[in-house]
Amino acid sequence: MKKQDNDVTRREFMKTTGAGLAGAAILASPFGPLAKKAVAAVSPPELAIEKNPVINVLRWSVFVGADKDLWEANCAKWEQATGGKVNNEYVAWEDVRPKAAMSAAVGAGPDVVLGWHDDPFLYPDKLLDVTDVAEYLGQKYGGWEDVCLKYGINPATGRWIDLPMGGPGQAIVYRKSWVNEAGFDEVPQDMDGFIKCCKKLKSIGHPVGFAMGHAVRDGNNWAHGFLWAFGGKTVNKDGSPAINSKETRMALDAMKDLYENAMIAGVASWLDPHNNKAFLANQISVTNNGISIYYAAKGKPEWADFADDTYHQHCPVGPVGHPTELHLFDPAFIFKHAGYPNACKHFLMFMLEKEQCGPWINAMRGEVTPSLHAYRNLPVWTEDPKHTVYRDCIKNMLPNGYEGPIGPASAAVMAEYVVVDLFANYCARGMSADRALDVAEKAIVRSYKK
Repeated sequence: MKKQDNDVTRREFMKTTGAGLAGAAILASPFGPLAKKAVAAVSPPELAIEKNPVINVLRWSVFVGADKDLWEANCAKWEQATGGKVNNEYVAWEDVRPKAAMSAAVGAGPDVVLGWHDDPFLYPDKLLDVTDVAEYLGQKYGGWEDVCLKYGINPATGRWIDLPMGGPGQAIVYRKSWVNEAGFDEVPQDMDGFIKCCKKLKSIGHPVGFAMGHAVRDGNNWAHGFLWAFGGKTVNKDGSPAINSKETRMALDAMKDLYENAMIAGVASWLDPHNNKAFLANQISVTNNGISIYYAAKGKPEWADFADDTYHQHCPVGPVGHPTELHLFDPAFIFKHAGYPNACKHFLMFMLEKEQCGPWINAMRGEVTPSLHAYRNLPVWTEDPKHTVYRDCIKNMLPNGYEGPIGPASAAVMAEYVVVDLFANYCARGMSADRALDVAEKAIVRSYKK
């Protein structure tokens, strides 16, 4: 058999790695501290990769150019090591779910999907069991973040139906000089202090802005996290409606105070691009976003001062006393119709090993927060202090549909922007709290009865 460039035969490669080389190669890695402190010496599952495999991957389009560069470089490494072929199809973020659902329905199409939130729970019986890979990676890399267990394991079987890749996280993005002008050293992390700071900012001519329109990322993340911060929730653990509560009413009143006394006009119709544009145009002082705003400014020499003045903070913690964040979550799953199932499993395992995943996460400069504990130690999180807040996004998040079961119902409530519209109806569209809650509750009941 022909030797590989690293003088390891393909057969030997399969024995010694689930992605990168084991043993001495781990300790020799440029991520030495990660390997020595967090990577356990465990053996990968034995996967008999089919001959000349071809894997068709459907994934969301890149938001950071380095994502695609490193992703495809890692795919090329896998191809060289296995003799296989990877075909990547990049589609708009909102198009991943319908394309994957169609593939599940017809039993054809992409083999591997990088999807969103609870997509795998829309068709769990169509997916390949990946428990062996998930348990191996968890043991080797210090365990999965808590929310990954909720998103990865089918409660009906106790088996893993996807491998959490992490998620594009968000934080509070703010102009430090303006926050200082308002009398605060930084944006407060408690909800009361946060709202006071935002109101003060508007009073000195620097309003804040949070999307309350049908923004896939910004609107959903902000609205759900805000609701949970006061103890509100859409459903109970058994899926029964819970939206009409005193906790939800507290959240509504707090959001209305923020909307009327701190926000810029027009946020009720904002989609995902609007807050980026408003922040970069000096129209708002605070918003919720990924690290992209910082790098949009940092990439232009003429905006150096703007980038220096852009800071990040954790999302505010409300009366519940703990983080209640929602972020986009990226599960990777394999359809049973895949022609090369073992190759698909090995491919995802390979992509989550530190030799591939470490450089990929580093290259995205904080845009995607990893799902395995060990990757919290990567250089990206400390090489620029403005990255560090994003390291905790997956650690701090609650699952979509909290605190009920994940599945088609929770997916439908988010897809229909029920929580976003609840706040917008009350704050911006003139509905009473009773009326807004009634509209939301009916939508929730309808989804959970399907």
